[in-house]
Amino acid sequence: MNQKLKIVFMGTPDFAIPSLERLHQAYDIRAVFCQPDKVNGRGNKITFGPVKEFAVNNGIDVYQPDTFKNECCKELIKQLDPQLIVVAAYGKLMPEYVLNYPQYGCINVHGSLLPKYRGASPIQYAVLNGEKKTGITIMKMAAGLDSGDIISQTDTEIGEYETAGELFDRLSVLGAQLLMQTINSIVNGTACYTPQNEKDSTYASMITKKMGCIDFGDSAQHIKQKVYGLNPWPLAYVETNSGALKLHRVLLGSKTDCTPGSIVAVGKDGIEIACGDKNTVVVTEIQRLGKKKMDAYAFSLGTKIRPGMSIYSL
Repeated sequence: MNQKLKIVFMGTPDFAIPSLERLHQAYDIRAVFCQPDKVNGRGNKITFGPVKEFAVNNGIDVYQPDTFKNECCKELIKQLDPQLIVVAAYGKLMPEYVLNYPQYGCINVHGSLLPKYRGASPIQYAVLNGEKKTGITIMKMAAGLDSGDIISQTDTEIGEYETAGELFDRLSVLGAQLLMQTINSIVNGTACYTPQNEKDSTYASMITKKMGCIDFGDSAQHIKQKVYGLNPWPLAYVETNSGALKLHRVLLGSKTDCTPGSIVAVGKDGIEIACGDKNTVVVTEIQRLGKKKMDAYAFSLGTKIRPGMSIYSL
């Protein structure tokens, strides 16, 4: 394979870093495109995304257009003259003048087994929905949202108590490995392009803070999925009389006849709470709003939690 393959990389968060690192080692990265810098609310400091930080530290040119509309980046793409464009968690749809320019097209590293979970939050939704398996898809990009032909896929089991953040990290590494194999097949002409089955497509919308609110009238399994699917952001929480309590981790507990939301037991294993399906969850890591995350048992000692109390009364 031509080790001087000219690539433009587009991505912004941590998920994209393993792919960018591997590409930087093997090919000629002409430039990196990422989302515009964000202004931190504290002190109005400008913060770089992980991809931009990597590019700056490695002497790669960075571009941060607000839009690709009206062919505003057409001349820039021509100047960069990529043979391949690689996208990983960039967050922008590509117009046809970008998609059609590279000799080998534009490919995307996506964190699901397409056509399931197209969109912005495929990894979180796989955990939120209790999927047993997920994976990485490398697809040839098309004008629609994550709708292009599938070139390659790899799958992995989701751990029973694996957070979306932990799965995110694993998939980012799997994605980088699959990307390098896929580029090799594209360049040597052995890649196969399989159209997606539109009937099987599902959509993973943006995650919002409001999604984290827990109702203990729900089932223990659904509560567990919410806790792990929204960790590390925005985190699941329960509204109490003294404010929100963030739940970082829970375990599935036992059967109970207690009222949903009532505390069944408190011990070194954590705080056991009744759910709506007559099962319990055991909270093991908890956080008061504005405070540090704590072991749930230590938290219980400081707040004098006892069986029979309602979690909402704290």
